[in-house]
This record gives sequence, C-alpha cells and structure tokens, in this order.
Amino acid sequence: MHRPKIAVVPFPEPGIVAAVERGGGDAAEAVVADGLVWTNPADPGGLKETLATSPARWVQLPFAGIEEFVAAGVLDADRTWTCTKGIYGYSCAEHAVALMLAAARDLKYHAGATNWRGGGLGAPERLLRGAQVLILGAGGIGRELVGLLEPFGVRTVIVSRSGRTVEGAGSAHAVGDLDRLLPEADYVVLALALTPETRRIIDHRRLALMRPTAWLVNVARGGHVDTDALVSALRGGGIGGAALDVTDPEPLPDGHPLWSIGNALITSHVANTWDMALPELRAMVERNVAAFAGGGRLEGLVDVELGY
Repeated sequence: MHRPKIAVVPFPEPGIVAAVERGGGDAAEAVVADGLVWTNPADPGGLKETLATSPARWVQLPFAGIEEFVAAGVLDADRTWTCTKGIYGYSCAEHAVALMLAAARDLKYHAGATNWRGGGLGAPERLLRGAQVLILGAGGIGRELVGLLEPFGVRTVIVSRSGRTVEGAGSAHAVGDLDRLLPEADYVVLALALTPETRRIIDHRRLALMRPTAWLVNVARGGHVDTDALVSALRGGGIGGAALDVTDPEPLPDGHPLWSIGNALITSHVANTWDMALPELRAMVERNVAAFAGGGRLEGLVDVELGY
C-alpha cells in the first residue's frame, strides 16, 4: 500500500505526527505533501498561504466549526476537505446537559450564595424530567444529546435542514417547522453549523415565539443568536433565561449586559477544550490517513458549497 506524505502544520504536534505514522503515512513538508493536517484553527490565512505552494489533495481541519476558513475563501473544489464534525459531539452535548441542569436548578443564584438562602430569582427550581427539549441540529452534538437526555425522561424534538430522523428522538422536523415548534419547548438547544442560512436563526421574532419560562442553550456558535434581541428578551421576561457557551461577539467584552443579567448563564467556550479535543483529533487523523492511503472513505467530509 502506498504511504502518502502528510504534513502536520503549522504546529507539528507530536501526537498527531505519531497518528500519521500509525495510519500508514509519512510525515513530510507541506511543499511535497499528498495530504495536510492543519493544526491552527485561528489562522485561515496561514492555511491559504501554505496551500499556495502545496500539492496536497486532502486537507484535514482541526475543528468542526470552519466558518472562518469558508469566509476567508480557503476551501476550493480541487481538494478533498475534512473537518472534525461528529467527533466532539459528546463533550459539547455533555456541556449542554450541564447548562440545562444548572438552569433548571437555578445554580447561578445558589452557587453565588454567601449565606444560607432559599428560593430563586424568578421561576422556581424545577425538574428536568418531563421537559420538552427542542434541539436544532442533527449532527454529532444533536445525536449525542438525545442519548444523554434519555435517562432524564425528557421529550426530545430534532429540527434540522434535512429533517432526518435521529435514533431515540421523539420526533424530527425540517427547519420550516421551527416556528410551530418553538412555543412548545421548555429548552431550545442550538447544536448546528453556522452558515449564512443559520446565522441569527434565533432573532427577535423567534424569541417572542418561545415560552416565557423557556431557556435558550447555545453550545454551537454565537452567530446563531441576535444578541441584542436576546438581551431585550431576557430583560423583559420574554424567555426564562439563556445558558450560553458561545456568544456574539466572542470573547464577550467586560461590561456586556449578558454578564450582569440574572437569568443569563455564561461559560467561556469551554464545552470542548483543546485538552478534550486533542485525543479525539489524533484518533481521527489516524483513521483518515489510513483511509486516504487505502482509497477508503474519509470521515468528516466537508461539502464545499454548503460550507460545512
């Protein structure tokens, strides 16, 4: 079997280089590489510059969210592109469950207590059991979240572009049904890719469709939400609260209203940290190098036209 030359750039992380070797490839410089693993998610310009002098036919991106690479015009139809969609689903889904439980039990209020006190800031503490959870996105996060929520006895509803079914979900619908479903949800969880079609999918109009006790949970991308509309809804009691691991803008500036609103719970994009991601990325690189060397199907294929 042919051993492809694979570049790991700009940071040749030793574990990823070892994964290339285990997968049947040889580490090489980008200028002679058959494939390329890009290890800096914050530098799409650097990747574009690197590819200008590289014959690489396949490029592996390090994260699932690749909108910055799309916006920078890095992706082209002449190469095969893969990202990590699917492999980080569990960690993000687990964080979404943590945020939902924190919302249900009003942990922001109670964890900040400096004396013994009871009673929350608005709606009383409640059980997660019996809630209806609307999940936007049928990818890795959405699928994992359905499974993680099953023991809690919730009713899960999936909404996605395709409307495809997800094993274990109570029902699945296309995006066209979103407006009809929002008023029925106790939690609305955002777990979808950021594209021009999904940017600000939660705006003033859709926030107004949500129950006044419902919580918005975002573990996807901040750009899915109109932040000004969300602040208005939170301040006006239009929804029960928001638990956000991602924001727009990001990082969320000091002094931003979301930091001080009582029913807004913010975590600083930690649903999937680099320490969590690296072992999964190494394993995926090994599998994809083996597939690339043997002419098999690569995982995490990117649709260049759709941008994810």
